[in-house]
Amino acid sequence: MSLLVTFTGKVLLAKSGPDAEYQVWTYTVQSSQNDLATVPRIALAVPADIDVQDPRRYPNVAALGGAFLEHDANLSRQYVGKTLTTPAIGPQTISFVAPAGQTDREVLLAGGAGGRPWTVLPYATAAGGPVANVQTLPAPKAAPPVANGRPVNQFAGTLPYASEVFGVYQPLMGWRGRQNAQHFTAGALTPDELTAIAEEHPLTDAVLSPVGLVNLFREYFFEFDTFLGTPAGHLWLSPGGTVELIETSTRRTLTEQTAEQSETTDRKVEESLTDQSDVADAVKESNANDTTLGAGASGGGGFAGIWHAEGSASFSNKTTTNHSSELTHKYTRTQSSKVSSEITRNFKTTFKTSTETTDTNSRRYVVQNTTDKLVNYELRRKMRKVGVQLQHLGNQLSWQVFLGLSTDAGGNLTGTAPGLHLGIGEMVSVVPAPDLTSVTKPAPQPIPGEKSVVYHLSVPFQQSHGGGPDNDLDYETEPENQDHGINKPVAGEANIIQFWFPNPLPDPPDGYQVSKIGLLDFHGADVRFVTDNPDHGKPNPDVAQNSFSIRLTHANFHGAMALPFDATIVYEPLSATVQAIKEANAAAQADYDRSVALILRQAYANAVADRLKTVSGVKPRPSEDLRNEERQAVYAQLIQKLEAVVPDKHLASELIRQMFDVDQMLYFVAPDYWRPGASTGAAGATSLGRYEVPPAIWLPSDAPQYMNKNDPLLGETVLSWYSHTSSENKPGAIATNLGDGYDPSKPPSEQEYRVNYLITGSSQPAPMGSSLGWLIQTDGDARRNEFLNAAWVKAVLPIRQGFESAAYDWLTKAGVEGTENLTLTYDWQAGDPPEWRGKQIGEVLTLLAAELEAANTTMANTLATETVYQTGFDPLDGGFRPADPYQIFDQWIEVLPTDQVVAVEVTYDPKTGQQV
Repeated sequence: MSLLVTFTGKVLLAKSGPDAEYQVWTYTVQSSQNDLATVPRIALAVPADIDVQDPRRYPNVAALGGAFLEHDANLSRQYVGKTLTTPAIGPQTISFVAPAGQTDREVLLAGGAGGRPWTVLPYATAAGGPVANVQTLPAPKAAPPVANGRPVNQFAGTLPYASEVFGVYQPLMGWRGRQNAQHFTAGALTPDELTAIAEEHPLTDAVLSPVGLVNLFREYFFEFDTFLGTPAGHLWLSPGGTVELIETSTRRTLTEQTAEQSETTDRKVEESLTDQSDVADAVKESNANDTTLGAGASGGGGFAGIWHAEGSASFSNKTTTNHSSELTHKYTRTQSSKVSSEITRNFKTTFKTSTETTDTNSRRYVVQNTTDKLVNYELRRKMRKVGVQLQHLGNQLSWQVFLGLSTDAGGNLTGTAPGLHLGIGEMVSVVPAPDLTSVTKPAPQPIPGEKSVVYHLSVPFQQSHGGGPDNDLDYETEPENQDHGINKPVAGEANIIQFWFPNPLPDPPDGYQVSKIGLLDFHGADVRFVTDNPDHGKPNPDVAQNSFSIRLTHANFHGAMALPFDATIVYEPLSATVQAIKEANAAAQADYDRSVALILRQAYANAVADRLKTVSGVKPRPSEDLRNEERQAVYAQLIQKLEAVVPDKHLASELIRQMFDVDQMLYFVAPDYWRPGASTGAAGATSLGRYEVPPAIWLPSDAPQYMNKNDPLLGETVLSWYSHTSSENKPGAIATNLGDGYDPSKPPSEQEYRVNYLITGSSQPAPMGSSLGWLIQTDGDARRNEFLNAAWVKAVLPIRQGFESAAYDWLTKAGVEGTENLTLTYDWQAGDPPEWRGKQIGEVLTLLAAELEAANTTMANTLATETVYQTGFDPLDGGFRPADPYQIFDQWIEVLPTDQVVAVEVTYDPKTGQQV
């Protein structure tokens, strides 16, 4: 490819107005062999400090037809180019709009399709001239720098006000450790199958390797100067005018996941960034909650955050240091920019114009205009400039081992999960019994009883034979007719009188009917009687006729024509009356039960909602305490795993502490370590979550079980975030119960079941893992919840400085990690020491251990890591370079806002509206 690029010239864009300072710059690209025929786009990569205008602003400028402008956020270049008409034949021009100032600049030529990476095209600037990727051409001058404080080289010697230690861990591939191999061959894989997988996927050696390197770096923060930033407000004063400003400054936490908890404080579940206004504090707190970092010590000079890099086939100290420095630069630069951006949003200043003092706690400013002209003020925020540098601190050889569950041949989990021995805080939440005083319990209407009524009646003397009236004789029941009484004289006709008397009754009381005959009182008359009359075949009393009858068995009227008596008649309530009362009582009780059930439901819902709000508002325990607990759990499992080597656990612990820095032990619990098999299979109607919401038990207040402590409304302890199994309709599902009695509220036949978590409108956002069905510790953080639900962790124990060779020899013992693959030839890599070529893996590891032991015990190296605290800030040319051991290799500047605002007088051109 032979390309020639020449500067054609520049023309004025406009004679007046805001574009008068810009010109159209044009370059010509020529190809001697039609090399551009298949190139869809070409562009000049010019420095990013040139004030190039977007060509879309000038649709009427013919020279800008097909022109475009692209910025590369990762490079200090911007692309000004043109979309070519394919095939592109003959010379092509590239035009763009920029200020008129001209100088010689380095320019690249690039080609490529839209949305694809650019390809650098070598070119010449004169016919027959040299061809190169970068050439010097006339180009616009750099835009004048924005006033943002003094240059950084003027702050040489400034001591850091804060620092943070980072690290990068890289497994060293090649050695196949016994512990990690046993972890994967415990059931699901045989040793031969594991070997076959390792041969097919070489990166498996990074998993099986028992050793790795931790590259340590320190991030320093330097306080530079301050300057005024962008305007935060504007005000104007007429001649002689006075205005009083009340400034209310509020710092708020604004993060990706926030929930307003009060009027002035925003909190988030993970507590990622609280009320920090400094980038150093924000970085520290971000590291404390970053779940992708290895958890390690955070105090006493320890390192707080270790990133996990891919396995390294090279054992070279220099090679791993260079790779780790690049990863550290990428992460810390991104992290620092992120927290700086979040701090920028933390500051919010509100100005209120007032004529009287309304808030004595706020800052008050009185601004007066004593001139005879209108005065404008910009309220500009005061900004801080903070310098950041990274330094390499050294390397540590480390032992890595997997601890936790394994999968057997049947896919089942065996062993002990790392977090199983960690207790979880149970929140005490006593919910009072529901208040039922607002519901009046109905008094049941009593079922009416029997009612007795006394009637004053008489039995008349009715004689049918013998003349008469013979009412002074004794009469007895006639044998032939029991309804008659008979008196037989010595001579003459027998006297017969009436003995059976029916007695109609008055109408019974409302709702009653006659039931039985009570007491019949003849007041001492000479009479005997019975009330049963089987001969008449009717009941006595007769309910249908509302009457009763008596039959005399002996009587002597003693000359009276009638015998009076009092009849007590017993009445009973009608069955319809009883049923009506029962139904009324049942209806009243049902209304009461419904009211009570409603209160119980409300109380239950409120109790669950209050508990969720309380659980979500529980502050996490200090992350350092949580990490120490987890570290002890991991360390206990490690000691238990080494019982075959050293049966006495105490001796094993002390032996390991002699060679390994247990206090700096790391353990990685990252997204690829989730419990296998936990989510296998779809949830069903009977699926249980890790911590189900207690069921609602509806009991009336007078039930003996009402005060049972198992009633969820009366309160208990709360272990975790509530889960609940529910279902939704599958896509396209239809109801199948379309026959008689179709109930549209019934669910369709096909359902999708899920174990969901409960939230309320006032609860904080649910913690990470809630949708995955995790067990959530209420006072834990995101890392603790990952640890509790992880199947295994990868523990990394740094070897104590000066014990590298002794620790390596101990690891090679048969019962610890063994010597598998150590006799294989080391795969020498470019950048490795020449003396490593042709040696075995074990020999190279021995040399590496000796090299690290010597470097980590050299006082000069230790002093080099502390130089910054003596000499202060030393500007780094270029901003970044691959790390040399113990040297500063990266530098950048962060700009942070303050809560201070300064009023600056400004003047505007009344014609152009621009600031003068």
